[in-house]
Formats: sequence, C-alpha cells, structure tokens
Amino acid sequence: MAVFTILYLLVFAIFALVGFAILQIKLFGMNVKDFWGFIEANQILDRLYNFAKYYEKMSTQEQVIYLMEAEKVFDAFEKVPGTLWEEEYDKYNEVLARYKDIKMLRWATN
Repeated sequence: MAVFTILYLLVFAIFALVGFAILQIKLFGMNVKDFWGFIEANQILDRLYNFAKYYEKMSTQEQVIYLMEAEKVFDAFEKVPGTLWEEEYDKYNEVLARYKDIKMLRWATN
C-alpha cells in the first residue's frame, strides 16, 4: 500500500512539474510548440556552428543543406524572446555570417 502511495505522489509531482513548466512558458508569451522548436533549433545551431568552423570550402550540395538548416534555425529563434538565447548569440552570429557569405557567393555565381 505504501508503494502505491509513493508511486502516486511521484506521478503527481511529475505532472505538477510539467504543468508548471508549461505555465511558465505561457507566461513568457510563447507557445509550447515554439519553445520545443527553439530547443531543436538550438541543437541544429550547435551542429552548424561546428560545421562552419571546420569546413572553409563546401560543395554546392553542402551549401544548400547549410542554407536550409540555417533558415530553420533563424525561423525558430525569431519566435522566442532574445533573453532565452543570449548565451548563443556568438554562435548565432557566426552561423549568420557564414549564411550571408554562402548566399553572396551563390548569388555572384548565378
């Protein structure tokens, strides 16, 4: 009986924490879907940042993939307040600079 009581309290605590997190996201003026997209975009940003640091020359296919992934990141980051991603500002700017360079290079070659 005590095991069921402890289990019930743990499940209740988990639901309470999830509810509190959703409430905080809503109070911050965001949708949960936008916040989840931001978390995924943050992971993509880390991969793009590392890719941009190590690869100076990219093939045409790599450039297209980089541009598409960077646009996903930019869209997700626009939907959340800047205070959430101020730690990632340098990475964001590095990815943005590489994005602009690739766009200019592709524009110049066309």
